[in-house]
Amino acid sequence: MSSKPIQVFEFQKLKIGQNGFNSDHFKALVQFNENNDNKYFTPVYQGILFNSYVGVIQIGGLTIEILPKADNSNNKSLWRDVLLHMLKECRYLQVDNVSETNLKRRYNSILDVYFEIYLKELEYLIKRGFIKKYKRKQSNQSALKGKLIFSQNIQKNLVHKEKFFCEHQVYNKNHLIHQVLLQGLMVIEDLKNSNLSDRINKLMFEFEDVDKIKVTSNHFEKIIVNRKTQPYLKAINIAKMLILNYSPNISSGNENMLTLLFDMNKLWEEYIYRILQKNKPQGYKVSYQNSDKFWENKKIKPDIVITDSNGENFVIDTKWKLIYSNKPSDDDLKQMFVYNLHWKSKRSMLLYPQIDQRDSSFGNYKFKIDNQENQCKLGFVSVLENGKIKNSKTLCQEIFDKMTIAS
Repeated sequence: MSSKPIQVFEFQKLKIGQNGFNSDHFKALVQFNENNDNKYFTPVYQGILFNSYVGVIQIGGLTIEILPKADNSNNKSLWRDVLLHMLKECRYLQVDNVSETNLKRRYNSILDVYFEIYLKELEYLIKRGFIKKYKRKQSNQSALKGKLIFSQNIQKNLVHKEKFFCEHQVYNKNHLIHQVLLQGLMVIEDLKNSNLSDRINKLMFEFEDVDKIKVTSNHFEKIIVNRKTQPYLKAINIAKMLILNYSPNISSGNENMLTLLFDMNKLWEEYIYRILQKNKPQGYKVSYQNSDKFWENKKIKPDIVITDSNGENFVIDTKWKLIYSNKPSDDDLKQMFVYNLHWKSKRSMLLYPQIDQRDSSFGNYKFKIDNQENQCKLGFVSVLENGKIKNSKTLCQEIFDKMTIAS
């Protein structure tokens, strides 16, 4: 679809002059980063140093993909597939009708995948017929229709006695849902993707009777999901991502920017949860981000708590970072100790991505729970196996095995 993207790994630098990345792109990224509390990357001399956020940025015709990495290779194609796989498992990329093989082969960039799914959803909705809704409308008419608005009628029709200013109901497709979808379509159009222009123009024709509004996050809160609007959900979710992550004419330049960035620490955490939830053995319960009061108004929130059929808890805290020692830090040990106490879990695990590290043994805290050993260990799992993405059932079984194997 679009030109080949620039691909970089997390914690890698991109310098001005590399692969078409110029000073205007640099200025736009710096401005965008400053507008977002400088959380996405760090400006360095003549370039950008990316951090734990992965995903895709499009500035005008330039696309930058930031990929995760947890091995010693520089196989960007493989880690792009891993990112797509994780986004799909975590439901940030809803592609139930598209196989992962097609995802990997058909599209130049991750952003192209979102564009394609969005356009297909709009084409599907048009084919099945846009829903219509009742809406109250006030207008000056030549015939009395609905309710006469006396104050407005006197103001506007003092001379034209033949007119009536009325409020009445209309039944059409010009309502909030279609206004949101139109705004999402306009974002794609603004990014000047010439390969999609014909499809966009055809879709725009279907929205010619829909008002253009400036959509904000508040508009999405007003959308009511019911039986009639259910088929719109996928398109609305993608439109939300496109609209709320779009920055038109950033830094007073001519380049529009779209960013779909994900904190890799949170993505890894949710990915592990989804894998465990989908493939857990019978009799086990997997819960995510259990939150409970800890001190005053402060709360503690372990990533994952697994409960067996006997009611025994096991706490997992995920960490997307590479460590080469199988000894946990003091801060991590103290954190897991509190989790064990609060959730009455006799065993817990810090779970990291694996290169060639080995799991640690379960180490004992000196403080016992119900007069039994209180333990914690480090575990390592890889999302890859023999150069391919590991089967989710296999990955789930590995994690469950680590809960019981001592070393």
